Amino acid sequence: MIERLWSGRSPLYLLLLPLSWLYGAVSNLIRLSYRWGWRKVWRSPLPVVVVGNLTAGGNGKTPVVIWLVEALQRRGYRPGVVSRGYGGRADRYPLVLDMKTTPRQAGDEPVLIYQRTGAPVAVSPVRADAVRALVEKGGIDLIITDDGLQHYALARDIEIVVVDGVRRFGNGWWLPAGPMRERASRLTSVDAVIANGGVAVGEELPMQLVPGLAVNLKTGERRAASTLKNVVAMAGIGHPPRFFTTLAQSGVRLVREIPFADHQSYSEAQLAGLSGPGETLLMTEKDAVKARHFARENWWYLPVEAVLPETGAQALLDRITSLVSQPPPERAEETR
Repeated sequence: MIERLWSGRSPLYLLLLPLSWLYGAVSNLIRLSYRWGWRKVWRSPLPVVVVGNLTAGGNGKTPVVIWLVEALQRRGYRPGVVSRGYGGRADRYPLVLDMKTTPRQAGDEPVLIYQRTGAPVAVSPVRADAVRALVEKGGIDLIITDDGLQHYALARDIEIVVVDGVRRFGNGWWLPAGPMRERASRLTSVDAVIANGGVAVGEELPMQLVPGLAVNLKTGERRAASTLKNVVAMAGIGHPPRFFTTLAQSGVRLVREIPFADHQSYSEAQLAGLSGPGETLLMTEKDAVKARHFARENWWYLPVEAVLPETGAQALLDRITSLVSQPPPERAEETR
């Protein structure tokens, strides 16, 4: 139903327009309050790169963060990652992740980023607190924020927006009548736009999510996903159909497709009931981080990798690394 509303295929979104106008007015007022100095902005002593989006969920933002971290690591840099930790309930904040940190504490995406990259990761509803925790710990030379484009209390040096290249901006309206957190005109003020799938527009960088080998949650065995038999696919991400389409394009024959809400928490009994005798349960890597500790032998996940054109990717990385190699500007605790 939400997809039909947000895409404009259902005229019922018109009933929600008054709420959208209110959302837009509040959103703009918050942004202007920081721009005009009514509210204070905290600037990190290290460069900050924000990876965010304009629409609600499912754009491929976290794969871009992972790609960015790994690309910087290959160049010899030491990025740290901060996140709000959506879906997690830590006993205290900021929380710096370690190997014992669970998705229940930190949220699924921060745990996924930490496990995939090994980079320092900290979560806090107040992102400045997460940045301070990583800076205090040391061993990093720049900060990447997973989401946070609209978190204007934290100053940023570079803004990267990830756009769903297929769905784009739907009907173009603010939440809840449409998918927008901010209007599409915001793209004119960011440093880079990455289009996930579909067709890149203008100077957008095209990106594809390329699947790797399927991994068994219990044994760690790896094999081509197309060799798995009687596959039941599940996905608790922002846009589950993208995962199911990826599987079909990879030659996986699906018995059933089971979508869940983004950041869905799972129990062993719940997931065990999804597949029957002789069937294979195949999930996203984001789901796997929440199911690994009670995994069964017929449970697999499919990791994906963000792939960008080399020329555009290198130019973006050069711009980011130049912030680290050059003397930093004067960074006050509070700034406009």
